[in-house]
Amino acid sequence: MDKRFFNIFGLTEEQALSILEKPSEELEDKTDRYVAVSHLINFPTERSVAALIDVVNNNDPDLYNRIARRKAVESLGRLKAVKAIPAIAQCLEDEDCYTVENAVWAIGEMGCEDKDILDRIVGLLDKKDQSYRVIIQSLAKLDYKPAIDLIQKFQDNEDPTLVSTAISALTRLTQDNSQMPKVAEFLQHESVNARRACIQDLIDANYFQAIPAISRCPVSMVFRLRALRQLGSVAITNNHQGFTEIEPYLTQVVNDAPSSLEFVHEYDQQPSLDFLIGELYHTDFGRCYLATQTLLEIYPQEAPDALLATWEKEAHNDYGAHYHVIKLLGWLRYEPAYDLLVEGLHNEMPQFQKSRSAAAIALGNLGDRKAVPLLKETLESPIFNLRYASVLGLQALDVHEHPTLEAIWGGK
Repeated sequence: MDKRFFNIFGLTEEQALSILEKPSEELEDKTDRYVAVSHLINFPTERSVAALIDVVNNNDPDLYNRIARRKAVESLGRLKAVKAIPAIAQCLEDEDCYTVENAVWAIGEMGCEDKDILDRIVGLLDKKDQSYRVIIQSLAKLDYKPAIDLIQKFQDNEDPTLVSTAISALTRLTQDNSQMPKVAEFLQHESVNARRACIQDLIDANYFQAIPAISRCPVSMVFRLRALRQLGSVAITNNHQGFTEIEPYLTQVVNDAPSSLEFVHEYDQQPSLDFLIGELYHTDFGRCYLATQTLLEIYPQEAPDALLATWEKEAHNDYGAHYHVIKLLGWLRYEPAYDLLVEGLHNEMPQFQKSRSAAAIALGNLGDRKAVPLLKETLESPIFNLRYASVLGLQALDVHEHPTLEAIWGGK
């Protein structure tokens, strides 16, 4: 589990527990209880688990208490605190669908063989306004076969994310993956939510056959890389493929060149430079990649100044645009951006982590050998994609003294 984001509040266990012990009227901020229960994920102790269970058992209808209660359920799930299942199961009938969602997810994370609880979860599939996707995923994870009939009904749903997860869940419950190509088709859906969701469903079903198609899917490389690492491990562990078969797709994803993707959007007329710069801020990375490719093809001379202007204005603080600007400056071989790329390589803020690998690739594309010692230093990073990108950056600089890509893979 990646815990880089868990410790952002900087509380000790004692401080978090102290907050939970205070009456709500004595709290400095109404959100303090939420902060405390969020932070206790860092402390898998009996005291923390007991305090979180107390929060779950607190049925005070106050909005901030309900939000804290919902988060406490999630924290217990992340801690896999099995002793909390009876308390969490009480939340399955909660009027707040998000509390119910967290309860189902948490029970799925912990594992449960109590038929009464499992049947209550199945019953939620017949209840209005529930988070059906999480319910279906959890029932599959719990391997609860009596849920098959109800899950089958979701294969004809209008929501592609529910169709996708239903097929994936049925594959897991029946061990028949013949319908999984239908899930892979959603990799080219116009909805970014459908694309992201189906990647998770392909992972859940261990459908490593979709690795080539996932590598070309126009979503953030974070989703694709996670899928390739997990599905690649499945394929290699079960002797279906070796690293040499996985490596081209892995390298393609880490390089993350827009030309390697299959776009689901297109322009009906030539877009302006300003429009394309604005598209780098889109939440659908498919649109960002299309804009990136178009900037490289149509505005290679004008793009650097426009990119630096948007960097100063906003991109330096927007983690999506930050990533795309860094990659573009490398592909444009814009030498004055060297210091900016070095800054990106060393940016350790959690939300900018993928920009570090982007900077490693961009420095390799820039061709300045001053970057060689910097890239070699990042080979010691615990972040897989940064190490992998650093090797690719060194290769681009014609440096041969570095670990092999297979060694980076093996080190995880």
